Amino acid sequence: MKKIPCVMMRGGTSRGAFLLAQDLPEEEKLRDEVLVGIMGSGNALEIDGIGGGNPLTSKVAIISRSNDPQADIDYLFAQVLVHEQRVDTTPNCGNMLSAVGAFAIEKGLITATTPTTRVRIRNVNTNTFIDADIQTPHGVVEYEGTARIDGVPGTSAPIALTFLNAAGSKTGHIFPTGQQIDYIDSVPVTCMDMATPVVIIPAEYLGKTGYESAEDLDADSALMSRIESIRLQAGDAMGLGDVSNKVIPKPILISAPQYGGEINVRYFMPHSCHKALAITGAIAIASSCAISGTVTRQVTAGAHYGNINIEHPGGALDIHLTNEGDEPETIRASVIRTARKIFAGDVYLP
Repeated sequence: MKKIPCVMMRGGTSRGAFLLAQDLPEEEKLRDEVLVGIMGSGNALEIDGIGGGNPLTSKVAIISRSNDPQADIDYLFAQVLVHEQRVDTTPNCGNMLSAVGAFAIEKGLITATTPTTRVRIRNVNTNTFIDADIQTPHGVVEYEGTARIDGVPGTSAPIALTFLNAAGSKTGHIFPTGQQIDYIDSVPVTCMDMATPVVIIPAEYLGKTGYESAEDLDADSALMSRIESIRLQAGDAMGLGDVSNKVIPKPILISAPQYGGEINVRYFMPHSCHKALAITGAIAIASSCAISGTVTRQVTAGAHYGNINIEHPGGALDIHLTNEGDEPETIRASVIRTARKIFAGDVYLP
């Protein structure tokens, strides 16, 4: 049986396999077949692989040194679908991104500095650049610490991520339809491409409060059908074509905050509700809070640059926005995440 070196890591509120690009086939079809085999994709439990039977735990990060002079590391994210033997590399994943710098240091792709190491990461999926500041107090990665993030038990060392050019990550435009508000199926929505393409939907227009549990939303088949109809039309309007076999754009239900935050959200991946919140999606949501004319501004408590607290099913997440210019395209977003190495060894192909 063929074996491939593999490190399983938690990044933020996601978990997945971290692999070196040099250990995988270069040809895309063969590479995806390997990923499907590794994760056990196509089975609800992913029983014949290391996937966790959930989109949050069926993810792969493929890492290499970057040939781009602006970056240290290239990171290709792969969402391995659970119920289908299929791989989607169209989106980025900011949670898995949290562990990329630590993995690169441990694999010797980056030389650690003291007390922290900054790694400039190029996300290959979207050609965006992110600075990751990793705790390396003794020249090695430190995972233990006091930082806490909702959706993950315990505490860990903080990892600071700063997204440098998130606007128009896939389409080249922060508002790919040319408008801040569009009407799809008579519902006002905002179609944005900020770190990842999303379609933001006020929950009340779909007959929901926006405070429902992820499980209750997933179980509402009529709601899921309405969301998918809006998502497919939004994808076409955003220039992404037929998105029926893509996981972007991600639909997001929004409502007024309940616990002192700026906004309350339910984020879909896209066919099930996230138990917490994706980092790339959070950047889009935070940006929609700060930019006038979006549907978000109709329900948020008066947005601003600086710290934006987003309430989600697992608690809350803070995104810090800065803007050195006057245009939305120059927004920079920072977030604190944590990561943990779970195991390292070889994964065997079936």
